[in-house]
Amino acid sequence: MDATRLSDRVLVVTGDYFQEHMTAVDTGDGLVVIDTLATMAATRAALAHVRAFSRAPVRLLVNSHLDVDHVAGNHLFPGAACCVHEADLPGLRSLEGFLAIFGYEGPVGSAWQQALVEQFHFAPRPDATGFRDGHVFELGGGVRMRALHTPGHTRGHCAFLVEPDDVLYLGDIDLSSFGPYYGDAWSDLEDFERSLARVREVEARWYATFHHIGVLDGRAAFLERLDRFAAVIASREARLLAFLAEPRSLDEVAAHRFVYRPEDAIPFAEPVERRSMAQHLARLARDGRVREVEPGRFRTA
Repeated sequence: MDATRLSDRVLVVTGDYFQEHMTAVDTGDGLVVIDTLATMAATRAALAHVRAFSRAPVRLLVNSHLDVDHVAGNHLFPGAACCVHEADLPGLRSLEGFLAIFGYEGPVGSAWQQALVEQFHFAPRPDATGFRDGHVFELGGGVRMRALHTPGHTRGHCAFLVEPDDVLYLGDIDLSSFGPYYGDAWSDLEDFERSLARVREVEARWYATFHHIGVLDGRAAFLERLDRFAAVIASREARLLAFLAEPRSLDEVAAHRFVYRPEDAIPFAEPVERRSMAQHLARLARDGRVREVEPGRFRTA
């Protein structure tokens, strides 16, 4: 586990479970933590780095959105206020609300619920509060953090601009080679595209993601990664159009795999593929690029 100090006030700690990063902001009289890590052990290990950075107590926990690897350690901060964008707030307050974000059903849903409780130790925060786009957290010590609502991954996903330290925290706009993820019940492809356009306009010195990349120094490096990340959407759509040279059903599209590799043994791959590519199909049909040649079967127009 490594730690990167971006300024006198901002520290990014790297975990290894999902290659995730926890960000801490020292306000002088308290710490703000943006997203916990995927396991209690990882979050506790990250806290050791945070304590070496500052002995101030954690007084505010901000979640960029509701996903298990971002909130699994929330209950380790019972004395800190906890918040998330109001659109994701039901998932922070109860297990039922959290499960609705993913929308898994049947055996997959049952296995996922069990993993949330037994493996990731998800614990609701009924005390959590919500905020809206543009909310400014006046953190003290001359530090402020502005919330940028960037939905698509979830309805409430947010990025945060920490000033005056010039750090843009991107959450799960993670700039990875995997590309944008919009395969859950609360995900939306076109919202994600609008969010990518929004963060592109934000100038900062540092750009920090939750997964994989971690910290990028400078706008040029950020834009290069952002363009590659966004291009995955176009690549999936182009591959789908090629696959639809022959009439195909959504079942066949999901089985072919456009998000995950065919060899990846992922229990929730089918619903993710179905939700993701259904959005592409709907857009292509709306734009006249594919047509429904018989009920439930689509072909390139």
